[in-house]
Amino acid sequence: MKRALVTGGSSPIGQAICEDLAKQGMHVVVHSNRNLTKAQNCVNRIQASGGSAEALALDILNPESAEILSSLTKNAAIQVLVHCIGGQIDKPFAAMDIEDWTDVIDLNLKSFFSTLRPLIIPMMRTRWGRIVALSSLSAVRGNHGQANYAAAKGGLLPLMKSLTYEYGSRGITANVVAPGLIDTPETKELGNYKALAQLSPARRAGTVDEVAALVGFLTSEKSGYISGQQICVDGGSS
Repeated sequence: MKRALVTGGSSPIGQAICEDLAKQGMHVVVHSNRNLTKAQNCVNRIQASGGSAEALALDILNPESAEILSSLTKNAAIQVLVHCIGGQIDKPFAAMDIEDWTDVIDLNLKSFFSTLRPLIIPMMRTRWGRIVALSSLSAVRGNHGQANYAAAKGGLLPLMKSLTYEYGSRGITANVVAPGLIDTPETKELGNYKALAQLSPARRAGTVDEVAALVGFLTSEKSGYISGQQICVDGGSS
């Protein structure tokens, strides 16, 4: 049984991805930083459906996290990493201070390094792996007040291309999925949610299951010749 780690697995998109991976027959580690209850609820649903999962509470940016992540590979490698962690501090560039910049870079980009670094060598030894990082439409098109967020998420694609060159011969793929407006409780709280949905050529927001379906394919056996790519789930907005 392949083992998967989904960081930010307690988020709406993360939970949909976890459940999709479990349906593929993987053991899924559902990670959360602050929402362990939501992560455990996701685990409970997976187990109730006959799947295999466990919850993990961890601050990825804490230096001690490397040892905990390494312990996940003690008995078997994590062969699938889906990195859903992200966060924003939206301000016009001229109003940003250095903490607004570095905090967003750390949360969205450094967190990926901190997660993958302890997992990559055990993954290499199995000569099979799937790495998917969730980005954003802001990284593709830019957005007002999101220079820091766009830069952080935008850094994922060249990172994945580099990982492809380094580890492609070991059967490891690395790709980026960039969702547009996705129907979640958080986005529905936006005052202009309906207007934003109408900006998509599809004239609607996407669903978490549509994101999970793409991630599920990119983490499957069938996607072995797709690597170093960024695919948008945005109804054609990009």
